[in-house]
This record gives sequence, structure tokens and C-alpha cells, in this order.
Amino acid sequence: MTRSNPVPAVVQLEIDARNVRGRLEVWRHGLGHGGINSLPPPEKVIDGVARLRPRLIRIFLQEFFNIYPEHGRFDWSRLDPYMASFARTGAKIVAAVCIKPRPLYPKIDAAIWQPSDWKEWQQVIAELVRRYSVEQPIVTHWEIGNEVDIGEDGGCPYLIRDGEQYGEYYARTIEPILQVFPQAKVGGPANAYLLNEPLPGWLRYCKRTGVRLDFVSWHLYHSDPALHANLVSTANVLCNELLGRRPEFLVTEWNRRLGGCAEDQAYDPRRAAAVAGSIIDMRRAGLDWSFYYHIWDQTCFAGEFAPFFSERGVANMVRHWNETPHRLGLFSVEGNVRPQYFVYQMLSQLGEKELVARSDDRDVRVLAGGSERQTAVMAVNYSLDEQGDRLATLRFSNLTAGIKDLAIYRIDHERRWSAERLELCPIENRRTYVAKEFLCQVYLPADSVAMVCLREV
Repeated sequence: MTRSNPVPAVVQLEIDARNVRGRLEVWRHGLGHGGINSLPPPEKVIDGVARLRPRLIRIFLQEFFNIYPEHGRFDWSRLDPYMASFARTGAKIVAAVCIKPRPLYPKIDAAIWQPSDWKEWQQVIAELVRRYSVEQPIVTHWEIGNEVDIGEDGGCPYLIRDGEQYGEYYARTIEPILQVFPQAKVGGPANAYLLNEPLPGWLRYCKRTGVRLDFVSWHLYHSDPALHANLVSTANVLCNELLGRRPEFLVTEWNRRLGGCAEDQAYDPRRAAAVAGSIIDMRRAGLDWSFYYHIWDQTCFAGEFAPFFSERGVANMVRHWNETPHRLGLFSVEGNVRPQYFVYQMLSQLGEKELVARSDDRDVRVLAGGSERQTAVMAVNYSLDEQGDRLATLRFSNLTAGIKDLAIYRIDHERRWSAERLELCPIENRRTYVAKEFLCQVYLPADSVAMVCLREV
């Protein structure tokens, strides 16, 4: 006797094709990369990113690029091809300044944050900005440091836990940036944990001194979309209290909770569902920009870190990225595409206007978009708890009546995509007639993401 599968619960999704919330601007949810080795991503990866049409990509300017090997001499031979690769995506760059040139920092110690010569440091920063913001108009945002609240554990060689000290480092570093490229956006401190120092003390420093601050940045690795949203609200309160205003908020690194996993687990659609759910929640919380970390999985080369990291720091990087790899990338080390890539592909195809959309199930999130010839909906079935399958009934209202193409796509365990073309394959694609009101259904297995598109013929 066979046992039948349980009947999935039904969820109601309502989409009003004429009720516009505002501009969708899904490009505010971009991508991040770098900090692990100096290799530019392969062309297949760069081409794949370009298809997503990102506006901003956040990268690390790490010391292993060795741009200032000795006093008075610059060497761009490693960094130039790296920067050029990202420029080919069509995106501009948010660059995290993590360099620590040996001529100015002769001792390996993450707690040493002051260069031996501030004037020479500022000359190095000025040349860096001149090369990549002026001569090559690639970098528009300069982020000062990366996870300075935890130092080498965050993959970069600075540990600055005092808000006044970080404030001085920040102020002296942005001075040449703004002299060379006045239209730059400047900010920081890319905290690993939002409420850690130096961030609160730095906000007080900026308010007291009036030093320019365009954006505040932090990171979060957690599988709960609500936590990603809650930090936006927390940052809003913090900035209003300590700075007296709200600058732009950038989450310059984020992903699920960290932890090594086997390669086959990297294709678990639950990861894609967590990404989609978190993006929807961050949007609703009012976040300005987010940067999924990261684009391409990489191998950490110990020899690249040894000149500026402690032995413990090098061992930690090797352990994280080689022995217990997190496999966070949209692409694997070999360049194989992962499910999360197609979340960003769906977002890029939703349209320019956000439409009012509602779900009667709190664990099924919905985001709808419209353009001149299309109405599209992304639905995410994701929960931290055991979430069952759902059958979603989509009720469209205020459509323009006529013949349309209906296409349904889904990210689930079936891996319905073309790895060569980097495109999702539809699970349903048919021509239909729609009236002003239209109803259709889509199956939402637990931990899946679906997109339904109604396109003009």
C-alpha cells in the first residue's frame, strides 16, 4: 500500500497591477567579492555577473596587491587586471581600503593602525584614488577598512576598537580621497557586528568634528531574514541618536550563517530561498544598498597573506577558505553556477515599478514588479522552522485584458537551469487570455523561490 503525500497548504497572493508603491530599484541589492586572493574572476564569472546588470560591486583592496612595495614607488601590475575585470561587468565599485604597505607599516601587528608617516600615507591614498576614480572611473565609493572591530579574524590587517582612533584614521584617509575625487562617497567602518566599537564612537567623532560621512556600513551572516531587517532599524536609531542624522546604509557583506559545508550542499535551494527572503525583508526595512558576499569561491594562498598577517591570522584564513570552505559563491571555484545566482536573475527581470502585493502566509514572501509590457511576481517559501510545501494562488487585479504569455520559473531541488546559457528553464510556458482579473496557481515546495511572469504578446 502506497502512502500519499500530504496536501500542501494553500496560500493566497494578491497582486494589483495598477497600484504602484514606487520604483523597484532591485539593483540596490548588489554583489561583493574579494579579500581571499589576488586572482581576477574568470571570464565566465565576469560574463555571468554582467548579465545581472549590477550598478555597484563591493571589493577589497587588500595588501596582497602590493601597490606600494617601497618608498616612492608604485606597482599596479596586480591590481590593474583585477579592477579591469570588475569594470567589464558594467558596475561601479565600492572599494574597501585594507592596504597596509610595508614601508609605512614595517611591523606585522593588526593593532598598529597609524602609519609611520601620515603625509606619505595620504600620498599613497591620493595615487590610489587618482588611478581608479579619475584616470579609470571605476570606484565611486571608498569604504575605510573592513571589520576593524575584529581585525585579522575578519580577513583584513586592521584592529581598531576605539571610536576616536578609528575616527582619526578615517578622517586622515578620506582627506586625500576628497581632494583628488570630490564627488566620492566615503564611509565605513564595515563592522562585523553593528553595535561593536568603533562604530558608535566613530559616529560621535564625526558629529563632534564635522568630518564628512556619506554612509555607514556593517556586515551580517545569518539565516534569519528578520535579523537582517532588524539591523537596519537598529542602525537608524543609532545614527539618529549619535550622529543626529541618517546617512546611507550599506550592508557591504552578508549571507547565511557561516559554516563549512560539502559541495553538494552548496546547491541546496534553501540557500537561495534564504537569500531571496532576506533581500525582501531588507528592502522593506529601508536599506539603501546590500552586497551579497560573494561572487566566486576562491582558494586562499598562504603566501599572499604571510607578508602582512600574523601566523595565527594566516592559519585562520587557510582554515576558513581551504579546509572548511563556506562555499558562499554564486559560482564555485571551478566556475559552476549555484542557485543563488538565479535569485539575482529573477530580481533583474521583475521590472522598474514595485507593485502592491500581499501574502496571507507570513512565511511566503512576495515581491511584484511591473514594466510597460510585463507584470511579474517573485514568491519565496522560506522559514527558519520546518516549513511545509505551499500551493500559491495568485490573484492579479487591474490587468490590461488580452492575450499574454504566462511563464513560471522555480528554484528548487530540480536545478532547472542551463549552466551554459546561465538561464532558468521555465516549468510552464503557455499563451493564455487574461481579463482584468486573472488567477493562476504555482507550486511552492518548502525552501523554494518562484517567479510568475505575464508578458504582452
